[in-house]
Amino acid sequence: MGCAFGALLCDRRLQLIKRGCRCHARQRKRGEMKRETLLSAMVGLVLVCCMTAAAQDKGYWRATSSTAKSITGDVALADEKISINFLSFTIARIRGLEQAEASALFDPDGTAAGNGSLYRLNVPGAKKFLHKNSLCGSDDTQWMVTYVSGRSLQLAFFSGQKPPAFTSDALANSTDLCGKFSYVR
Repeated sequence: MGCAFGALLCDRRLQLIKRGCRCHARQRKRGEMKRETLLSAMVGLVLVCCMTAAAQDKGYWRATSSTAKSITGDVALADEKISINFLSFTIARIRGLEQAEASALFDPDGTAAGNGSLYRLNVPGAKKFLHKNSLCGSDDTQWMVTYVSGRSLQLAFFSGQKPPAFTSDALANSTDLCGKFSYVR
């Protein structure tokens, strides 16, 4: 009887230990799940914010400046292409612009807040757009800069093999700056 009682007691202890571990494991899993959920939410939020900042220039834009209305018309930007007057050209984002660089090119006062990017592209000088105009005269267009502030987009196109320098002096003396164009959503 002693052995039977001892076995029963041991069996009961085992059950309590298992149940205690099971409850403890559930609590730990719940805590881990909360941490994992919180971590996943934070990572997702960071990714959404980064994608939003990078993708602000994407979409359809209506021409507003006289140069945009007479040369490009409306434009559409996607991840890897720009469409100008229903013609698509491959683009590659090279880097984001510093605020000082964007201000030197688009806002000499330096008061506007926005995001800018430098892109590489190749638009042949012989390619004609609205009113038989080209982007850079007879030169191939090699570089494009975007600058988004609110619901407005500004584009600048450059010729030349080397990336443009974005300082006030360099831009004032640049022979590679083809033109600046303004758009809205």
